[in-house]
Formats: sequence, structure tokens, C-alpha cells
Amino acid sequence: MEIETLGELFIHSTEKYATQTAYEYEGQGIWQDITYREVYRKVEQLSEGLKAYGLKHKDHIGIMAENSLNWALIDYAIICSKGVPVTIYPSLTAKQAKWILLHSEAKYLFCGSRKEAEKILKVCDDLPKIKKVILLNNDQAQHKDFITLEQLFIAGKERMESTLPTLKDDINSINKDDVATIIYTSGTTGTPKGVMLTHKNITSNICDSVEALEINKDDKLLAFLPLSHAFQRTTSHFAPFAVGSTVCYPKNKLKVIENMTEVNPTILVTVPRLLEKLYTRIISKVEKKSNIKQNIFWWAVERGKKIFKKKNSGQSVGFLLEKQYNIADQLVFSKVKEKLGDSLNYMISGGAPLPKKVSSMLNGMGIEIIEGYGLTETSPVVSGNRLGKNKIGTVGKPLPSVEVKTRKDGELLIKGPNVMKGYYKNEEQTQKVFTEDGWLISGDIVEIDEDNYITITDRKKHIIVTASGKNVAPNQLEGNLVTSKWIEQALVIGNDKKYLTALVVPSFPNLEDWAEDNNIAWDNREELLSNPKVQEVYDHTIKESMEGYAQFERIRKYQLLPDEFTIEDGELTPSLKIKREVVLDKYSELISEMYN
Repeated sequence: MEIETLGELFIHSTEKYATQTAYEYEGQGIWQDITYREVYRKVEQLSEGLKAYGLKHKDHIGIMAENSLNWALIDYAIICSKGVPVTIYPSLTAKQAKWILLHSEAKYLFCGSRKEAEKILKVCDDLPKIKKVILLNNDQAQHKDFITLEQLFIAGKERMESTLPTLKDDINSINKDDVATIIYTSGTTGTPKGVMLTHKNITSNICDSVEALEINKDDKLLAFLPLSHAFQRTTSHFAPFAVGSTVCYPKNKLKVIENMTEVNPTILVTVPRLLEKLYTRIISKVEKKSNIKQNIFWWAVERGKKIFKKKNSGQSVGFLLEKQYNIADQLVFSKVKEKLGDSLNYMISGGAPLPKKVSSMLNGMGIEIIEGYGLTETSPVVSGNRLGKNKIGTVGKPLPSVEVKTRKDGELLIKGPNVMKGYYKNEEQTQKVFTEDGWLISGDIVEIDEDNYITITDRKKHIIVTASGKNVAPNQLEGNLVTSKWIEQALVIGNDKKYLTALVVPSFPNLEDWAEDNNIAWDNREELLSNPKVQEVYDHTIKESMEGYAQFERIRKYQLLPDEFTIEDGELTPSLKIKREVVLDKYSELISEMYN
């Protein structure tokens, strides 16, 4: 597929797959669909509507909305009109959204719901460059600069009746090196940076991803992760569109499992947290079974792990193991898999490390997990495992167009056509993330094996160096902790300290159910967490989670927190990564107690 701009991709797919279903979406209580040909017509009308309201080439346009069919249409309408979409997480506060809109110099903004519109209403007087705010849900807003999506469609239709549409002319004049979008980083350690991705950056990554993941026109994807994130946008928006796949947008992104049985996707792009919760849910149910049934379950899992390893290393499975696996599948695995839909081929996991024991068990059960790795700055995919050549614990091999190497300390360097143009209005930071000879500095410590498979150790800035000089990767420890049904979030601490400690947020639904079953009375969370029986549960859980780790890597003390880390309190990024410095500062007194 020789495509160098997203405009070319759009024309290619809407013509080649014209009669195929491009999107399925929930509307008026039922699932509806729209063909690639209909997508072209709607995008053309939206494009003309934007021009009617004054859109010029290279104008920056914010999109602050939850996933929907309209999000996808708007993205293509802006890009194909030679505008530049600026994606904004709808979970951001009004202040955070204002900063991005001001910094990006956006002239238009699409808002998804009344909630987002109300945020912008609070700050719209501080956004003098914003010409129009378009409300996707068609709610009327009492502000002169707010219009509805329906008004935009009407303006586009009227313009098309009075003049020839110019969408194809715009597309034909797009240059591969033009900026296609600006995506702001999560800002785990400071002010977000606007990553400028060109058309060539993204299309090269699409072509590589389609080849590596073997996505085709018969695939169907369920898109529940935010399209504001580069990972979801490339793998569940652009890539499937390039090959004629169908993308499904659920109305309620929190009901992923229910949605899967409704639409039966062949591929699900997900993040480790969902897979960790699936793992703990399975384990919790198994633990309630009789000893005989528990033994059958673990026997089945071990058979699955063996057959998975053999198949992915090119070894012969053998008649006996194949027979045992079929029995295991019939007795155990099929009951779990049927809740994920009848057609699921595999899941793609990215955005954060996936604990090896989670991947190992799910893959062994026949729920194949393709783990990959990337950065917003790389459009975003750098590497990924392949079907039939899946190495658990790694993030796979680099994509065909991507080169990688490491520095002496193991930090990964990246080069390829997918690497960003730079940070918007931030030349100083742009220069800092490139070596003199043009390699992007990832900030991740890795190991690369003899087959060129990459294993991520941790973010370089997160590596803990203890008082005795030992290096500890906290992400691995934290990932292991949150696979427990008792733990929702965890942050490991220990830089320049004699031993490691942790801040632990319990999984309160599980803990509260357990407390009720054990007749433990409590009026508030603080009282619940101070109960000696609860302390015993977490003492045992932490100790069990540390098995297999060296003494210097083990958590010696911990504090249970009554409140979850949240985006609203500034403790999580929009992509749900913990802002370590914020949390460490907020709980500094509790942390000090663990070292006294």
C-alpha cells in the first residue's frame, strides 16, 4: 500500500471499500452502521461546513469528545480540508483544556457533550482565537460562538449547492511532510508537549502496523480507548480504515465485555489494566471453586501455556498435548472466551507494561495478547509481537520501517519515518529528545535479545536507585501488585532509601464485600483500613506478591490509602498513568513515617 498522506488513505478506502461497513455505532438503543461511501459524503459535507464558517488551510482545530462516529468523521473532515486536529482528552479540567487550546492556537473546537461544553463556557472569554465551538450532541448553548453539529452539516449542504466541493482538491494538495495532527503528551512530569506528527509519520506507521498485525477487510474492532490517544487513533481508527475493516463505537465505554458479546469483534485494542482486571476476575472465581475444580483449572492453564510456547517457537505440539489442550479448552477456556464474543482472534495491548503472569495465563487460555510498544512521538508504534511468533514478556520486534539501538545504560534510541517532526513551539525540548545524529531518545530502559525482541525494564526517570546503589524497576513491582484482587493502584518508593515501600490503594468493592462476609463493621474507609483483619489480608498479599524477587527488590513497608488516585485530583494523567511526583508530594508525611 503506497500511501503517503491521510488524505490519500481516505480517498483510497472510500472508493475501494465503498459498499462495505466502515462503522457500527449505538444510536437510539440499537446498533446502526454506515458504509465507506456514506462516510465520504458526510466528511465532504462537514468539510464544506467548516469552510463556510471560515476554516483556512493549516488552521488548528481542537477535538474534545468521547469516542463516537462523529469523532471519526470530524477527524477526517479536518485532515482532508488541510486543517490540523488537536486532540484533547475530555477528562481534562477546564484549566488544562484552556492551556492546550491557547498553546496550540486553535481556532475552532469540537465538544462532545454538555459536560465538555460547560467546561469551555467557563474559560471561553480567555480564548480569543476560538471562532466557533461546535457541539456534537446538538445541544443549544447560550453563547454567540457556539453552534451545533447539525448547523455545520446544514452550512456544508448549502455551500455544496452553491459551489463545487473542493475536498478532493484539498486532498491532492496535501504534502507528506505537512503536519497532520498535534497530540499533547500526558505530562507525567510537567507541562504537556504538543507532538507534531506529519502525514508521512502516521501513514508509514499505519502501513507497518497493518502488515505486522495482519489486519484486513474482514476484521471488526471495538474502539473503547480514547481516540485522543495516539495508540488508539492509529491502531483502531486509521489502520482499520486503511484496509476496509469495520470499527464499532459503543455508547458506554465502561461496558466493554457486554459490548464484545454484542458486536463480536475480531480484534480488541486494549490496555494492561483491563487485562489485569480480567485476570483477577478469573482468579477470584476459580478461588471460590472446590479444590478439584481448582486443580482442573490450573492443569488446563499449564497445558495451554505449553502449547502456546511450542506453537510460537516453531516446535511440534504432539498428539498427546494437542488432545489435552482440546479437553482443557472444552472444560475451562471456552466458558471464559464465550464472554469475549464468538469471533475474537486477538487483543492488542499497549500504553503500559503488561505483567508477565497475566499475559502468560491469558495466552495459555487461548485469549491471544499481542503486546506492543510505542510513544506519541513515534506515531506511536515502535514494536510489536507477531501472530505465531509471540514472545511473552517482550513487546516484540521493531516494525519493518523502524530502527532501534541502545545506549550503554540500556536506553532505547529510535529512528524511522514514524518519528515526529518535533514539539510545537518548543524547539528547546525538541533538541533534547534527539541525539546529534538524529535518533529519538525514548527515555525507556530496555533489553534487546538475539532475535531483536525488545523487553521494557522501566522509564529511565522512574528507576529507583536505593541507598546501597541497587537499581529497581518500580513498574514491574507495581504491575505485579495490581494483579491482586485486593489492590487497585500502587506506587513503589525507595530512591536513596535503605529499603522499598509502597502506597497502596485497595480494590474497595472487593474489600468491602469481604468485610461484609466476615462481619467487619465500619463507618468509613479509614476505619475499615485500620482493622487488624484487613491489615492481615494486605500483609499476606504484599508478601505473596514479592515472592521471586531479590531481597533488595521487596517491599518492606506499605500504607493503605482511603482514596483512589484520580485525574481530577491531578494524580493521574488522562491515559491513567500515575504522576509520581504529585503523589509523592501529596503523601510525603505518610512516606516519611514508613522510613522512621
